[in-house]
Amino acid sequence: IWYGYARAVVALRWLIVVGWATAAAAALILLPPMQQTGGDLEALGAEDASFEAEQRSLELFGFPLLSRIAIVQHDENGMDPLAQAEAMSRGVAINQGTHDTELLGAIPITNAAGIFPGAQEADTTVVTFVFADASLNFWGQSEQAKEFADAQLTDESDAYIGVTGSMPARAAQGGVLNEYVLLVEVITVLAVLTVVAITFRSLAAPALTLLSVGAAVGVTLGVAGALGELMEISIPADLQPLIVALLLGIVTDYCIFYLSGLRTRLREGHERLEAARLATASFTPIITVAGFTVAAGTAALMVAGSALFRGFGPALAVTVLIGVVVAITLVPALMAILGAKAFWPRQTLPEPRVVRERASFITRAVTNKAAALFIIFVTVVGLGALATQARHLDLGLGFVQSLPPESSVARAAEAAGQGFAPGIISPTEIVLEGEGIGENEEGLDQFRTALTEEPGVAGVVGPGQLEAADDLGAFVSESADAVRFLVILDSTPLESTAIGSLRDLEANVPELANSAGLGETTTWIGGDTSLASGIIRATTNDLFRIGVVALAVNFLLLVIFLRAIIAPIYLLASTVLALGATLGLSVLFFQGFLGQDDLTFYVPFAASVLLLALGSDYNLFAVGNIWQLARERGLIDAIRVGSPESTRAITAAGIALAISFGLLALVPLRPFQELGFILGVGILIDVFIVRALLVPSLLTLIGPFSGWPSRLLRGKA
Repeated sequence: IWYGYARAVVALRWLIVVGWATAAAAALILLPPMQQTGGDLEALGAEDASFEAEQRSLELFGFPLLSRIAIVQHDENGMDPLAQAEAMSRGVAINQGTHDTELLGAIPITNAAGIFPGAQEADTTVVTFVFADASLNFWGQSEQAKEFADAQLTDESDAYIGVTGSMPARAAQGGVLNEYVLLVEVITVLAVLTVVAITFRSLAAPALTLLSVGAAVGVTLGVAGALGELMEISIPADLQPLIVALLLGIVTDYCIFYLSGLRTRLREGHERLEAARLATASFTPIITVAGFTVAAGTAALMVAGSALFRGFGPALAVTVLIGVVVAITLVPALMAILGAKAFWPRQTLPEPRVVRERASFITRAVTNKAAALFIIFVTVVGLGALATQARHLDLGLGFVQSLPPESSVARAAEAAGQGFAPGIISPTEIVLEGEGIGENEEGLDQFRTALTEEPGVAGVVGPGQLEAADDLGAFVSESADAVRFLVILDSTPLESTAIGSLRDLEANVPELANSAGLGETTTWIGGDTSLASGIIRATTNDLFRIGVVALAVNFLLLVIFLRAIIAPIYLLASTVLALGATLGLSVLFFQGFLGQDDLTFYVPFAASVLLLALGSDYNLFAVGNIWQLARERGLIDAIRVGSPESTRAITAAGIALAISFGLLALVPLRPFQELGFILGVGILIDVFIVRALLVPSLLTLIGPFSGWPSRLLRGKA
């Protein structure tokens, strides 16, 4: 069957090449591009009661209290009192509609003595929360605030630092991506092609790979854009480069496998077209099954409750499928056209079959049962020890903290934190709803004092503290049946420490209200940190569902391909062990060595699904070759012959894939650095430890029973 397929591809080689070139051009020209999202936390899958709290606050008071944009003025030596007064009056004018601006509202807060007792400084800082046109995306709203600040705060005494908050941070992330992504992609392509050139000592082989990758990228970007519109899938901008890196990596991998097969057939003396047919027939079934395994594994994200993962899953799956189709059609066609010229300037001449008299040290070790047992023990203990560190993994969603320190958004957040507390840029809103609650001034004072004394709380702003806000009815509703407070945490908003503090506070608020004598109340809690808490809770809940589906899909495909049950069990277990070690190492590096509070919430999950799927991909290449050889010789002999052959190709492919993912870390955004590290290190652990040492040792130790219930491996002693 597969040789017949190879004959057809070789016969249609010119038509296939022209067809893919046309398809790539048409996709880029005619199909819509991938659309970047314009929402804020909603784009990352926030479906949380915190939204309901903010909506209820709006219904009760007629206007919002929370803003995700803040203008920061700060002078550590003390701000000019006149500049502070102007900031307050400017806010009043905006709220009264007498200021010439497109902004809809403003809430200025100063750290003047007594107004914010929890402030780290006094009379140094003004943070003005502004409200822009909600119909604009976060780029538009952030730009509206920045234009206002740039026009109004022109004097040195204004001590203007910048505009910050979750919306400006998201907009700044987009700016950093636009600045770096093309450069990173060019560097990645050059690095991966260099690996191909070194592997085959050729200049033509990288050119063939580049043509294949180019066709795949062109078609994928167009198809993914059309699919996004058709399925109403929103792919966050900060995840799109991962799709390109994945496509570059897997297509390069498959090119390496095909070219290795072509070189072997040419050295065996086959003429150009027959060598291409034999290489295609040999590798196409493995590449097809491996590719569908990766696609099915990434598609497991579709079972998630999180909108982010539900949208990202199809995008990854389509990316892989297009890469597979390009690999099994265009690459064989190009091999048939080029033949030995695919390895130019190196000549590929027929060579007599060389029989290795003595296997390499590693091959002899993994095929000796005693040595194999020792290797298994050492690798399992070592990887297991690293995996135990994954239990310390903390998740967060620090938009501002993901930016380079020199970013104006990051500098403004730092300055605001110095003047008040780190949580000032994204306060938490607490709404208490109860009959006549706004008239109970004594109870409200007790409640505010109790909130201030809660662990993790730096300060509270509420009724009676800001005269201008009280005049607007910002804290007590017109009916006096609802009140609201702004709570500033003493830790960085949206990160794991702040989320932990907020969760404790949420549990305590009803009792605090009751103890303050506020009677029966309904509590609503909103804000960015509350939203982040909900996102992370939903993501964690998705973990079990995604994990079960991903493992089941990978296990089923391994069983079908290998026609066995035992081998897929330990192959999948070895992949999971490597994944755990990778996550543990990531915790040690980012949270331990670099001192980060957490990892970006979606990074470990997206990386885990990819590593699990790619691990099964390499399982198929490594064990599939041994399985084929075992039909004609004993299992140990098949390992001695097949393991070095597959290891060489997998090593080159793995290095190319690790580089493709690892260079994502060149983008100076924390999520990219985390993704690049986890995926790059994970691939290297899989290639150099699991595939090269652990899997061959397990095959040796377990022996023909690996093929149970089939008798494939029992035919030869």
